[in-house]
Amino acid sequence: MRLTNYSDYALRSLIYLAVKPEPHRLANISDIADSYNISKSHLTKIIHQLGQLGYIDSVRGKNGGIRLACAPKDINLGVLIKQIEPDFALVECFVVPATNNETRKGQPDSELILIDTTALPSISKLGCVISPVCQLKSVFFEALTAFMRVLERYTLADIINNEAQLAELLS
Repeated sequence: MRLTNYSDYALRSLIYLAVKPEPHRLANISDIADSYNISKSHLTKIIHQLGQLGYIDSVRGKNGGIRLACAPKDINLGVLIKQIEPDFALVECFVVPATNNETRKGQPDSELILIDTTALPSISKLGCVISPVCQLKSVFFEALTAFMRVLERYTLADIINNEAQLAELLS
């Protein structure tokens, strides 16, 4: 399993906002991009989605910026990743549906669902010939489910318990 840069940058952005020295002061996208040496334009899309999902508040105007919309303890990593990661299909023979945005902010989502694409003739014809009898897809699904369960055990607060060290490196 490999997360996209999008998810990586989303997590880094939330870490930045959680550990900035003056929590009530608004940050801006340029500050975050400069701290991590990442693309501002790519980060803009990520921040926009985090705002839509309710993780970040945006304030417009001359003195505007962004800040966390909720406490770090209320941001569940597994829920966040399921909301922003575009695809959990480790192999072509199974698909994980998109998550429901209503379950965000610390509430674990429903179990991941394995869809056997052999029931979908147009898809199975494009896929692996052994898919109807393959045991490997259940192993991958079990691994993916375990991965997500581990992420669901942690919040943003859990990964910023070294706040002072993080803040120093990001300043």
